Amino acid sequence: MSIKSVTTEKQQRTARYARAMGHPVRMYVLELLSNQSCCYSGDLSDELPIAKSTLSQHLKELKDAGLIQGEIESPRIRYCLHPENWKEAQTLFKGFLGI
Repeated sequence: MSIKSVTTEKQQRTARYARAMGHPVRMYVLELLSNQSCCYSGDLSDELPIAKSTLSQHLKELKDAGLIQGEIESPRIRYCLHPENWKEAQTLFKGFLGI
């Protein structure tokens, strides 16, 4: 028996979003993006006291989970929330928490 056979798709998606949100830097990025339309990776690296490579790893995790999307505007990348997945994550967490 595998974990996937006893958990629902909804539980799996909720856990994936939670895992992606499980670091304070990622929470900072999500909060920043929820308060403005988009931002550039260079602007984020100016704001956060972490290496660009570390920031890149955090952005990749959020992107892989589908919470953000990035568009290349050479030489920078513009990041925004992924609207459908962000709304789904909010709905899943509200349902899980009974809010």
